[in-house]
Amino acid sequence: MIFDDDQIALRDVARRFAREKLRPDYQKRESQPGIDRALFREMGSLGLIGVDLSEEYGGLGLSGVTAGLITEEIAYGDFNVSYMQLLSSLMGAIIHANASPELARTWNSRIVAGEAIVALGLTEPRGGSDAANLQLKARRVGDEYILSGEKTSITFADQADAMVLFARTGKPEDGARGITALLVELNQKGVQRTRFNDVGSKIIGRGSVFFDDVRVPVENRLGAEGKGFTQVMQGFDFSRILIALQCLAAAQASIDETWEYVKERQTFGAPLAQYQGVSFPIVEFETLISACRQLCYHGLALRDAGQPHTAEAAMVKWMAPKTSFDAIHQCLLTFGHYGWSMDLPHQQRMRDVMGLEIGDGTAQIMKLIIARERVGRAAVQYAKESK
Repeated sequence: MIFDDDQIALRDVARRFAREKLRPDYQKRESQPGIDRALFREMGSLGLIGVDLSEEYGGLGLSGVTAGLITEEIAYGDFNVSYMQLLSSLMGAIIHANASPELARTWNSRIVAGEAIVALGLTEPRGGSDAANLQLKARRVGDEYILSGEKTSITFADQADAMVLFARTGKPEDGARGITALLVELNQKGVQRTRFNDVGSKIIGRGSVFFDDVRVPVENRLGAEGKGFTQVMQGFDFSRILIALQCLAAAQASIDETWEYVKERQTFGAPLAQYQGVSFPIVEFETLISACRQLCYHGLALRDAGQPHTAEAAMVKWMAPKTSFDAIHQCLLTFGHYGWSMDLPHQQRMRDVMGLEIGDGTAQIMKLIIARERVGRAAVQYAKESK
C-alpha cells in the first residue's frame, strides 16, 4: 500500500506519540486499575481519534485506510490504548449514520476529543457468535424504552460512559428483524457492572453490564425500530480489519525488538543473527505479517471505494490474530530464558493479542463467513445438513 503525503504526515505524528509516550510504559500500565483518560484526551488533541469521522464533530473526515494507519501506529506503542481508535471508528460511524443530528453531535464530539468511551453492547450470556439471538428486552412505554437484561463480554464494561446497545423489541421468533439499537448512558440508576479477571488487556477490562428497568428516551434510538442488527453487522467489516492491524502492530513491535537482540547477542563468537535456525523463523513471520498487513489495507481500500469487503475482513480477522500470536511466541523463544521473564513485553503482547482470537468473531465463524461469500449461504447450509 502506498500512502500519500498527508497520510504519512499524520502517521508520523501517531508514530512519535506511540513510541515516545506509549511504548515505554506499556507494561507498567497493566498494573493500573483502568485506562488513563488523560492519554485519550491527549490523542484527541493531536487529532488521532476518529480520524474518519466527520469534521462537524472535530474529526478529520479521512479515509478508512488512514484510520487503519493510525490504529496500527498506536497499537505498536500500546496494543490496549489502540482500542480507543477501534471503538471510536466503529461506534462513531454507527452513531453518525443512525442518531439524530443533536445526539450524534453530542457524543461524537466527545469521542473525537477523547472525552468519552462508548462501548459496543451486543454479546449476551446465551451466545456471542449467534449475534441475532438476543434476549435483553426493550419495552416501549410512551416516550421511553425500558431495558431489562444482561450484556456480557463487554470491552470497557466498567469504564465506558455510554453503550451502543442492541436489544430485542420484537418477538424471539423475529430473529434479527426484531432488534433495535439504542444509545444508553451507563452512569444511571438501574445499571450495574462487573469486571472479569482476564488473561490480558487488563487496563481495558471486560465484563458484564446488567440493566434493571433502565429508562432510555426514544430520541436515543439509533435508526428505525427493528433495524439494529443490520447496522452492527455492516460495521463489523470495518472493525475486524482494524482489529487485525492492532494485532499485526503488536507482532511487529516484538519482531523489531528481536532483530535488535539477535544482532547484539553473541554466542560461539558470533551474533545470533548469523544462524539460520535463529533468523529464518523471524524472517518467515515478518513475511506473513507483511502479507496480512497488505490484505488489511486492500480491504480498507475496497471499503473506501464502496466495494464489498466482507470476505477480506473475515480473512484478516482469523489470520492476523493467530499469526501475530505465533510470531510473538517465536520472538519470546528467541530471547531464551530472558524472554520467559515478565521483564520483557513479549509475554504481555502474546496475552493481549490472544483475546482477539475470540473477540468480534472466532476463526471458525470467520471461515464460515468467507465460505458464504464464495459459495453462498445455501451451499454452506447444505454441507452442514449432509454431515
